[in-house]
Amino acid sequence: MSRFSLRSAFPRTPNPLSQAVAERQSRGLPLLDLAENNPTRVGLPQPDPRVLAPLTPGPPALHAPASPPGDLSGHGPLATDAGDAPNANLAHAPAPPVNPGSPFAYTPEPFGLPSAREAVAAHLSARGAPVSASHVVLSASTSEAYGWLFKLLCDPGDSVLVPAPGYPLVDVLARLEGVHARPYRLPAVHGFGLDAGAVEAAVDARTRAVLVVNPGNPTGHFLHGGELQALADVCARHGLALICDEVFSDFGWDTEAGRVTSVAGRALPCLTFCLSGLSKVAGLPGLKLSWLHVGGPVAVRDEALARLEDVADAALSVGTPVQLALPALLAHAPHFQQALLKRVKGNRERLMAARPADAAWDVVPAHGGWSAVLRIPREPGEEATCLRLLDEGVRVQPGYFHDFGGGAYLVLSLLPTPEVFTAALAPLVRVLCA
Repeated sequence: MSRFSLRSAFPRTPNPLSQAVAERQSRGLPLLDLAENNPTRVGLPQPDPRVLAPLTPGPPALHAPASPPGDLSGHGPLATDAGDAPNANLAHAPAPPVNPGSPFAYTPEPFGLPSAREAVAAHLSARGAPVSASHVVLSASTSEAYGWLFKLLCDPGDSVLVPAPGYPLVDVLARLEGVHARPYRLPAVHGFGLDAGAVEAAVDARTRAVLVVNPGNPTGHFLHGGELQALADVCARHGLALICDEVFSDFGWDTEAGRVTSVAGRALPCLTFCLSGLSKVAGLPGLKLSWLHVGGPVAVRDEALARLEDVADAALSVGTPVQLALPALLAHAPHFQQALLKRVKGNRERLMAARPADAAWDVVPAHGGWSAVLRIPREPGEEATCLRLLDEGVRVQPGYFHDFGGGAYLVLSLLPTPEVFTAALAPLVRVLCA
């Protein structure tokens, strides 16, 4: 019998694409990476590092003062006799308390420091309906927040409905909690928009929640008011929670009538959870701070918060320094977002301009996010096309990574620098038009 759980038995056999990438890298060959989604590696603006400096007065110290010779305790000189020195009792005196505003203070708040939660509430309120900080919960990542919600809502063997196409990490996170991620299809004929009927058709006796990603990742379709209301009614009829992943919702490329930028603060008939964080909002995935907002009818919302407090209290995962710096980091977010939007819109325009008028491939319409989706001929297909592109020094993702169906697709990141993106376009067009 295995000593390990079935939930951790993920496939480890490299797929042909990862093998081809590794082989190319081992030979030292250049790679134009149109699968790059790390905002810290593509020359986008970052905040002043001083926002993470100690917030206490006085000069910075990298190390504690050295102890005198013979003192192994690290607490300074020790008196061996009451008459040796006037401060003979210092060895037994308590250390002064740490300033509550210090990054080294430890204030175990299950939902996060009040100042940080207030900053998130102000950020969310500026984007939509007013939000109370008492309904905001901080976590170290949206992945951790997903895990907390699956613990809160599901018992092992229960299921959560997830969009397809979508982001494959959600399936992994659900499996690690003993939860089934069951897909509902986003129809291509609707531009991969939400079909509440398809969601309701996927509900069964073990379904506990529905996930919607707004805008879709990687499809870039925003939720609209009528779709949200229809989905909330489905959830209310079946007693389901609605989880809305809004990490890309600040990155709309245009304006649309009826677009939903956030579910936070909206009066809906079901329990709601909205997720986002610094990783996308400010382009700072390494600082490890995310948030979720809890909403819905008062009684069920308050019960969810009470239970979430116990879940979060078991982790206390968010570091003090990043919480103290959060107001400054959120103040930096508009600068980052403006630069990123200029980047992704410019690269999308370059992609559209490079497509020949009679090409057999097309760019799928979208309205936001960090990606572009290409619809390509079924033959030779996604994997063969990706391998040909790798031979030409260009890396893209196949649609099957994101559970696309009903055709063949490629997914391109729009984050690379204009120089990298432009250099990749000639081989991309050449391969797709061959």
